[in-house]
Amino acid sequence: MTTEPLIGVINAGSSSIKFSIYEGERQIFAGQVDGIGVHPSAKAIGPNGEAISPPDLTTKPPSVPSETLPAIMQWVRGRLGERPLAALGHRVVHGGLHHSRPARVTPELLAELEALVPLAPLHEPHNLAPIKMAMTLNPELPQVACFDTAFHRTASEVEQAFALPYSFYEEGIRRYGFHGLSYEYIASVLPETAPDIANGRVVVAHLGNGCSACALRNRVSIATTMGFTALDGLPMGTRCGELDAGVVLHLIQQKGMSAAGLVDLLYRRSGMLGLSGISSDFRELLASDEPRARFAIDVFSYRVAGHIGSLAAALGGLDGIVFTAGVGENAAPVRAAICRACGWLGLELDEAANRAHRERISAAGSRVAAFVIKTDENLMIARHARALLA
Repeated sequence: MTTEPLIGVINAGSSSIKFSIYEGERQIFAGQVDGIGVHPSAKAIGPNGEAISPPDLTTKPPSVPSETLPAIMQWVRGRLGERPLAALGHRVVHGGLHHSRPARVTPELLAELEALVPLAPLHEPHNLAPIKMAMTLNPELPQVACFDTAFHRTASEVEQAFALPYSFYEEGIRRYGFHGLSYEYIASVLPETAPDIANGRVVVAHLGNGCSACALRNRVSIATTMGFTALDGLPMGTRCGELDAGVVLHLIQQKGMSAAGLVDLLYRRSGMLGLSGISSDFRELLASDEPRARFAIDVFSYRVAGHIGSLAAALGGLDGIVFTAGVGENAAPVRAAICRACGWLGLELDEAANRAHRERISAAGSRVAAFVIKTDENLMIARHARALLA
């Protein structure tokens, strides 16, 4: 009896880390550690989603996500027994100009990715630190970097360009796009889940704490809302999304704000949190009676619908919309507001289907179909790592 190689997946953020173990397409263990640096807490699940004992972090509480890796790897070895991991796959937010597919980690690749840290200062360092830690813990274990920007390398040069002097474009100051692993997963399941629109003109809305949308034609990225950084495009939990560059100049010249102050404002104090003054969590905003909570949701829905219209223009029409990620998969009122605002495109919402969180939420006969599809970035990473090993 042959068995599939075991692939580990690491997805690290600034104060959390998610990990999974896959055997083929099947996730056999998964978990995450939250509150790192403050009050770290770990949880884990088994192959059927049942809660199991997580890695023990009490011996040496981690101050940064990469410091959880020794405990996670020890926990994995205890669960797998004699079966070794064949590879470790990592989500890396930025792959720059030259990476349109996953890559085997080498010292040379790491040096190249370190040079991209200024393009994603709040993400890239946390993505790279566990790779370095794993190299120290097990130098022989193959590691694969999977880039969130890679899926969008198919976009045209016209789509990638800012209207700045062309020398900046040549230097790499251009629109990269992010959330590519999520979009790639959705593209991979469309033929089975939504065959009528799979190879047509589809806008996928990845709506979570970070938000973006992507225009797919024949399941290939044509355009996306995020640009040079993961700050552009749609409003997000704490990030502002699209912003007139003149506002930044005003804040520097008239308010005396520093670069560090701007980073804090635009990445951590804006978006839903800034608009509402209450929370970055859509669940709390939807449950609140405060007028500003409603205002924040209205701004968000309006902006998302506007960007869907823009992406439909890039596609030359629209056959379907897919909602995914935490808000897209679970916030029916937000989906409803966006769909109603997209009625002019030919989308008719089935209100009951939307409230019931069904897979297809457009009405029978709607010219534009609407679906809710759960994304799985970790499975996409495992697929890439397995394919690269082969």
